[in-house]
Amino acid sequence: MHAQSRQSVSFPLECDVLVVGGGINGAGIARDAAGRGLSVVLCEQHDLASHTSSSSSKLIHGGLRYLEHYEFGLVRKALIEREVLLRSAPHIMWPLRFVMPHAKGQRPAWLIRMGMFLYDHLARRELLPGSRALDLRRHAAGVPLKAEFKRGFVYSDGWVDDARLVVLNAMDAADKGAQIYTRTRCDSLERQGQQWQATLRRDDGHAVQVRARCVVNAAGPWVAQFLGEAAHVRSRKSVRLVKGSHIVVKRLFEHDHAYIFQNPDGRIVFAIPYERDFTLIGTTDVEYRGATEHVAISQEEIDYLCALSNRYFNQPITSSDVVWSYAGVRPLLEDAAADASAVTRDYQLDLNTEGAPLLSVFGGKITTFRKLAEEAVDMIAPVLGNQREAWTANACLPGGDLFAATPENRAVREFDAFVQGLQTQYAWLAPQLLRRYARAYGSRTHVLLKGRNKLEEMGEEIFSGLYAAEVDYLLRHEWANSAADILWRRSKLGLHFPKGSEAVLDAWLAARGQRSLQQTADEPQAASR
Repeated sequence: MHAQSRQSVSFPLECDVLVVGGGINGAGIARDAAGRGLSVVLCEQHDLASHTSSSSSKLIHGGLRYLEHYEFGLVRKALIEREVLLRSAPHIMWPLRFVMPHAKGQRPAWLIRMGMFLYDHLARRELLPGSRALDLRRHAAGVPLKAEFKRGFVYSDGWVDDARLVVLNAMDAADKGAQIYTRTRCDSLERQGQQWQATLRRDDGHAVQVRARCVVNAAGPWVAQFLGEAAHVRSRKSVRLVKGSHIVVKRLFEHDHAYIFQNPDGRIVFAIPYERDFTLIGTTDVEYRGATEHVAISQEEIDYLCALSNRYFNQPITSSDVVWSYAGVRPLLEDAAADASAVTRDYQLDLNTEGAPLLSVFGGKITTFRKLAEEAVDMIAPVLGNQREAWTANACLPGGDLFAATPENRAVREFDAFVQGLQTQYAWLAPQLLRRYARAYGSRTHVLLKGRNKLEEMGEEIFSGLYAAEVDYLLRHEWANSAADILWRRSKLGLHFPKGSEAVLDAWLAARGQRSLQQTADEPQAASR
């Protein structure tokens, strides 16, 4: 286990790699590079996972529908990564079975069977069961569906807490020496011989000068804008911005399977059990040309998702049933596809070596982030004289070492046994609360609870199940700075608390003069053991 410690820094900062962007790709690259012994600075203009990386469908999946677009290489790469990721962080990722109801007018059953056979066999599986046909009249998944859906198919993929995945990568990077600056924008970049001179500006106006041997542009939706405006570099590649929106409603079914629905317009939408009491429905695919900082679901998208849900489920929903929604812009690699839903989810890495190296990341999906990061560092490390081998395929993310220091199938299959062990060790805490801690923090639950032996030592209970001890942990170890960070990105507790809870928690933090304990304007933080 590790705790954060302050580390004085002389300015300007000097590093091997400056990573711009604190989404999943930037955090993953920072982690991989730091683990190979490169000195790393990462800056993110807002909070970690503020945008695209916390607005996904929250799935670790190969992408069954991508087979229709003949993206066999992308699907295979993602299928291989599914089980690598599940082993690395079994607390925030777990296997999930998906039910696809079949009806007349949809893709023929033989074609679906063939696609699922291919999906099962494109990559080796140890943790996930294969697909099979399903009689919905005899299965729990058929109960909430309309009577016309009598048969279907079931297959496996995985679930992920996407925002926490980003934070865990940043934590691992910091543990290996990386300096993580949140709420810090890269204002300018200038090549000076074989180095970059960068100006980073925090949201309090404080400027930090950085000299870096290499820059990684992982700015997501801003990748092209950053190249032109900050780095003054032209690129032959571009991204296509596609908005994906989701709605959350009260639970529509009792079982633990998810659904994948085929719409007559050819789109695929998921209905997923979410946060115990809810159902998550999405996503849409809409061309986007607005400001990337302020993305919101439209009424048209809400109506679309409600209508699709009503086509399948007995229980109808309307926009008034939506308890929460979110939208994000996916920076997809530009291709010739006319339909936004057909745009490739693959990625390309563009290395510019006209002076100090500049690597830009175009496209990608959350499932392949680790492989993308590995390939990115494979490209830049030799240029920087670093020959260390890739390492992340066989490493746990923070909290993922439930039973051993290396990834293993047992941690995925025996998660409930880990929870039971926590409940025995910390019997003075409510079992449901410990289960939530186990899912959020894994083995780092012991860090959260270190030195506490009774409920009174958890501090003030700000809301039901949210104690001061947990807030302090998030401030100290996870770069949380506000109620939104805590209630909507480090957790989804905002869904369970009363309306207005965000303002109450912000006032609670302000009354104590609290903000992130990891970082000050002059002292970025690295973890130390």
